[in-house]
Amino acid sequence: MKNNEMINLIKRRRSIRNFKEEQLKEDELNQILECAIYAPTGCYNQPWHFTIIQNKDVLNKMSEISNEEMSKSDDKWLSNKGKKNKPLFFNAPTVVVVSGKEDAYSPLTDCSAAIENMLLAAESLDIGSLWCGLVSHFFERKEVEVLNIPEGYKPYYAIALGYKDGETPEPLERRRDIFTYII
Repeated sequence: MKNNEMINLIKRRRSIRNFKEEQLKEDELNQILECAIYAPTGCYNQPWHFTIIQNKDVLNKMSEISNEEMSKSDDKWLSNKGKKNKPLFFNAPTVVVVSGKEDAYSPLTDCSAAIENMLLAAESLDIGSLWCGLVSHFFERKEVEVLNIPEGYKPYYAIALGYKDGETPEPLERRRDIFTYII
């Protein structure tokens, strides 16, 4: 089988949970964000908005509030996760909140495609990334106003970005019993 750089990139990308304190270089961050806006989008809506946060106080507050909200959950796993009060973004120096225009055709799908583009772009630059859905607990609080998300947009997820501190984890075994062919 032919060696394909893109397929290899997809297979080696992992969620990173150990980041160096050093801030990303501006040109690297710009390349990652540029790749986000080249994601496929339903009806060519491009319904996304990206909020780039590099302020440690804001990131810490987002983490603190998310953990506080999770600790109140009836879901045992979520409650325990919140009570541990660990940094939600694993001390990544940059976090990108991805919001979608609420009246667009398929904002969640489009924003998810943009996120995947960012994750792959980051990996291609040897930058660690983590798709963070637990931040949704922060989005439900009034403190979300600090993010200045435009009216009519809903925040969906956040992406933690930073230089990897340590070894990239090995891939976990993938299920193979999930394909059905109709020929």
